[in-house]
Amino acid sequence: QVQLAESGGGSVQAGDSLRLSCAASGRTFSNYAMGWFRQVPGKEREFVAAISRGGTTTDYADSVKGRFTISRDNAKNTVYLQMNSLYPEDTAVYYCAAKSGSYYAFRESAYNYWGQGTQVTVSS
Repeated sequence: QVQLAESGGGSVQAGDSLRLSCAASGRTFSNYAMGWFRQVPGKEREFVAAISRGGTTTDYADSVKGRFTISRDNAKNTVYLQMNSLYPEDTAVYYCAAKSGSYYAFRESAYNYWGQGTQVTVSS
């Protein structure tokens, strides 16, 4: 079992930055690839970014590429999502997720564990 806890969400203005953190506990964090997803009411949860368990490979949704950066610190059991140049359409609940194995996936069904989410609100 892996427990995930997101933090760092909040309300900001368009163009601002936020850094989300996801702290993991339980099983060995470095055994898991990690992903960030987001969801707005009435829509499906969508992929945002992912990172391999060693941190050497990352991937991003086209909508956030060049603005968001995913990273991880396996010594601290934490994955981060640095979000720059935020748009109002980035407003969502952001979730981190853990997937056993080296490689991440783009579909949420591949992930084994999920956090409770943190709200990000971007106003224009």
